[in-house]
Amino acid sequence: MADSNSAAICPECDGRLRREGTEIVCEQCGLVSAEDAIDRGPEWRSFEDDDTDRRRTGAPLTRSRHDRGLSTEIGYGSGSDSGYSSRLTGRKRRQIARLRREHNRARISSKAERNQVYGFAEIRRITALLSLPDSTREQACVLFESAQSDGLFQGRSLEGFAAAAIYAICRARSVPRTIDEIADVARADGDELEVAYDALNRELGLPTGPIDPTQYLPRYASKLDLGSAVERRAREHVDALLEAGLIGGRNPSGVAAGCLYKAAGERDEWPSLTQTAAAEVADVAAVTIRSTVTNIDEL
Repeated sequence: MADSNSAAICPECDGRLRREGTEIVCEQCGLVSAEDAIDRGPEWRSFEDDDTDRRRTGAPLTRSRHDRGLSTEIGYGSGSDSGYSSRLTGRKRRQIARLRREHNRARISSKAERNQVYGFAEIRRITALLSLPDSTREQACVLFESAQSDGLFQGRSLEGFAAAAIYAICRARSVPRTIDEIADVARADGDELEVAYDALNRELGLPTGPIDPTQYLPRYASKLDLGSAVERRAREHVDALLEAGLIGGRNPSGVAAGCLYKAAGERDEWPSLTQTAAAEVADVAAVTIRSTVTNIDEL
């Protein structure tokens, strides 16, 4: 459909220019003043006579599926046409059911693909429960596939590698997630996750470094309802510990919780916080909170 642009003037006859498809044409003399070969229209199309049943040309490619999302599926209906399935009765309905079953079986041609389907499904489930971004899910699936290509699954748990891939990507992208948080929602326990992560880190050389305790501060402060002022003060305590070199070898999650506990008790108008609550949100022992407070007091 052509749409006019009243602000554009033809350089030849001072007439009004109109965009028609990929060309900008003068309405009076017909001069083609510009051309844009890129179709910037919508990606959907309609198989009906009107625009009530809009269809996209297909889902984008994704690394979170073993076939990159290129395989087809035999569905149970026709989109918005809810009466489609009711028109198939008797022999035709049974035939379509058999075709759908055989088609689903043929999509997975080897045991390696079956493992990928299971592992990618577990990764999608964990990332959804942890509210992780889609980019983290995609990279975790790529890392899972790399581990499979290097033969790291022999004698190890697929669930553990799925959880370990997510934890490794969180470490590499500086996303504050602990092993216990991932293990709580995964089908693998903490030991399986750590074994798989050690294999990934040793064989693939993951670009993971120490976690900055400040990455945990916003999430912990939000869970404890401490406010931004307490979070800023706790960040100052973390920076002081980093400069003094007192965080090496310590649990960064416990250091963040200890700094929040120290900051919350410095002013009466700020919300109060107990050592037990700070230890529970970071999943550490109360002695970790006290040792962090002791290091801050020594500075």
